Amino acid sequence: MQILSIVAMEKPRSTRGEDIRDEKVKVLRSVLPVNIEDVVIGQYVGDKSSTDPERQQGYLDDSGVPKNSTTPTYAQVILHINNERWAGVPFILRAGKALNEKKAEIRIQFRDSPGGMFDEDITQDDPNGRLARDELVIRVQPNEAIYLKVNTKRPGEMGFSIEETELDLTYGERYQGVKLPDAYERLILDVFMGSKINFVRSDELQEAWRIVDPILSEIDKRNIPVIPYTFGSFGIRQAFDAAAKHGYVFRGTYVWKDERSVGVTYKEQKKPDNK
Repeated sequence: MQILSIVAMEKPRSTRGEDIRDEKVKVLRSVLPVNIEDVVIGQYVGDKSSTDPERQQGYLDDSGVPKNSTTPTYAQVILHINNERWAGVPFILRAGKALNEKKAEIRIQFRDSPGGMFDEDITQDDPNGRLARDELVIRVQPNEAIYLKVNTKRPGEMGFSIEETELDLTYGERYQGVKLPDAYERLILDVFMGSKINFVRSDELQEAWRIVDPILSEIDKRNIPVIPYTFGSFGIRQAFDAAAKHGYVFRGTYVWKDERSVGVTYKEQKKPDNK
């Protein structure tokens, strides 16, 4: 909810904490009630094919967890904001444990351009026969960065061979030698500085619970089951299917440069669980 409100809020009157928190509350008040059909929950199970003992263990294998526990370890919720700027734009919130990556990011996907004049020049496997969508990605953690994923002509080849690449600002490269504070380090510093800018106000918390509480109640009321997904997978396929109904296109062919540098591959990092 914090990331949602910061991304969707209008420009505050100033950089003062109260002005920023006022705008965050305004946008949360505009969030429409969530359709339970736009909610997906899951629970990770062990990957028995892995040689890593940790990955072989599922959530229910933990000694402190009841064997009949239905506690979700994965959730996706699709929200809509009822205001002039964001009407018709889905906000997809997704979080989970034991996934293939530990990261927090904001991904803004741009719609396809009408016409698709470069579709016939695609060089990558795409079942829809369309170019990958451009995306603006804000990597919150780790390896803080802002990058724009775009389609570009591959140099040195005849014709229009199109591939995905990025224009990026990676903080660790641009600001070498500068220590970026962790989340709690930043909050502790704010306490000493007397700044409330990164803290939640009571009315903001109330609006967040107004959105979330009916979802939790509906899950309990309907006894909605958790969907199993494998430890180390990209998540739950039903979640990506639900997002696709709202226009989000998942390709899984692109790997960010920081992931390429450590040998990440498509099969390792970009494949939802088939379960």
